[in-house]
Amino acid sequence: MSQQNLKTRPVPTRVAPDLIHEATPGLGWYTDNILFGEVWEDKALSKRDRSLVTITCLITRAYTGQLTGHFNRALNHGMTPTEIAEVITHLAFYAGWPPAMSAISVMQQVFASRNVGLDQVVQSTSADLALGQATVAQRAGAGGVTLAEYTRQVLEEDLWLRKELAIRDRSLVMIATLVAKGQLGALAARVEQGLDNGLLAQDLREALTHLAFYAGWVRVNAALAVVEPVLQRRA
Repeated sequence: MSQQNLKTRPVPTRVAPDLIHEATPGLGWYTDNILFGEVWEDKALSKRDRSLVTITCLITRAYTGQLTGHFNRALNHGMTPTEIAEVITHLAFYAGWPPAMSAISVMQQVFASRNVGLDQVVQSTSADLALGQATVAQRAGAGGVTLAEYTRQVLEEDLWLRKELAIRDRSLVMIATLVAKGQLGALAARVEQGLDNGLLAQDLREALTHLAFYAGWVRVNAALAVVEPVLQRRA
């Protein structure tokens, strides 16, 4: 579609703040017409999934200034308070503890503004984690716990098995965070895992198109070069 044709379309509801329209009117136009008027309205991917990959990208890259609006959108689009809290919990291991901790305070503010009590966040505390405290103490005395042990016992035998977020959604979160960080070495394997966990090829392609607007075209184009061969092979 040409730029001229885009300009003649009806203007959707304004989403970008007045400051954006005043300071950078071009960006304001793209935000209202393309990002929110077109991308977010594309039914090829559910708005819930769009919110899922968006908050994943924002948490991963520690863009807390944008999280208030997008946590609200996630709730509006059908994500539960528990699911949002679980995305943060999952990302603590893959994006790091600091961005996850920063996201929690924003989440609490959003929940409070919507009268969502923290009692609506129902998370297990992994009390039955395979690597118990006694074992940690014993191994620490013998040289510590290795990264491989933590990976197997904390991530693979606990985090990925938690029921607070569907395994299909965990895979989508995992792929989105790798793309957002530009860490492509593990991407092919995670795409394979995601397909095994119920993700559809169309879901992944649409999620990457969506992520281009939040992680940037360079990262997403690089990711597509890894993802497409996997999707073609599995077709």
